Amino acid sequence: MLCRIAPLAVALLVGSVAVGQDKNAASQQSKPANPDVLVIKAPEPPKDQPQPFVPALKAVDLEKRPKLSEGTKMQLIQVMDAELVHVRKYMPLGDKSIVITPEGTVKPGDAQLFQMTQGSGAAAKIGDKVQITNVIFHDKAVTFEINGGPKKKSKWYQHITISGMGGSTQQDPNQAQPTGAAMTLQFNKYVPEMNGEELKKLVSPVLDFSVKSAAEVYEETLPPKIRDAIKAHEVLVGMNKDMVVMAKDRPPQKVREKDEAGKEYEEWIYGKPPQDVVFVRFKGDEVTRVKIAKIGGEMIVKTEKEVDVRDGVATLASLQASSSPQDVKQQQGPQPQQPAKRPTLKRPDEAPDPDLQQRRPSVDNPQRDDDPQWGEKKKPDDGQEQSTQQQKPPL
Repeated sequence: MLCRIAPLAVALLVGSVAVGQDKNAASQQSKPANPDVLVIKAPEPPKDQPQPFVPALKAVDLEKRPKLSEGTKMQLIQVMDAELVHVRKYMPLGDKSIVITPEGTVKPGDAQLFQMTQGSGAAAKIGDKVQITNVIFHDKAVTFEINGGPKKKSKWYQHITISGMGGSTQQDPNQAQPTGAAMTLQFNKYVPEMNGEELKKLVSPVLDFSVKSAAEVYEETLPPKIRDAIKAHEVLVGMNKDMVVMAKDRPPQKVREKDEAGKEYEEWIYGKPPQDVVFVRFKGDEVTRVKIAKIGGEMIVKTEKEVDVRDGVATLASLQASSSPQDVKQQQGPQPQQPAKRPTLKRPDEAPDPDLQQRRPSVDNPQRDDDPQWGEKKKPDDGQEQSTQQQKPPL
């Protein structure tokens, strides 16, 4: 009897616990929020910032395929070796730490790669055309050497030292310096079967195989408003020299001067009169002022920062960039006020002469070519003879 009651008691106990949990969850949802508790939410990402590149194919998508065969490996080497491509990331000189994970993420990040290029030099910048000089297959990865790879390879005869009565020959120290970099494509289990097009899609977060110019590859990494400004050949305050060259080409004239505070600056000048002349002022590698001299004498000066470039990554300092609402027009002194009455030589009590009176043009009664001008006689109507009038003596 007790054996029959025990399972029933356990079932009732489990059911009561489940009902109690449902009631607690429902009470928590229906319970109003405590006004004394401050809930901090994560900030939403900016809408106008460049989105990370998403490859069309990832390594995890090929995990169900069989292991790569030797024949396919040789075909992939023939397809990729000596291929000319553009790069989407900064490549530090002599470095091989760039990795594309099986999920398609590039490590290290853009800011860290830029800092590494500042310390050791750049084998390639964003948008540069490079050459794949070697493809090495491993068990779970594929390594691509760029522009000779991260380590300088020397011939056997370069290690030979010849000594004699006249001294010894020394090896050139520049021969041991690296000329390129490397990147690695990782897989979770093994390198699977694939063709050349699929391998290009897997490395697309770093290497761009499409037929594009360096400027087009670089523009894809910028926010839309900065990209539109470059296409419209417009210079924004905060751009670096590479962006200005992409937007306006290399300057035909450069000037180095000092400002009022005694700090040196460099100014690039585009255009010559009678065309618009654009003066782009740099302090270091950053644009601090853009001055546009229009044909009609109008002067437009932009000093508010619109673009913020940090660690090689460009963002918008002003969400209204490229429309340039902060342009400040410099007026040549205060505008003179128009007089309330037109100047005249007549006395206040003197009646106007109907033959010499001028009629002001208006919207309802615009001035015509046949209207009398100052000092002229009124033209006779058609069919009437012109009446001679004596000229009045001057006042």
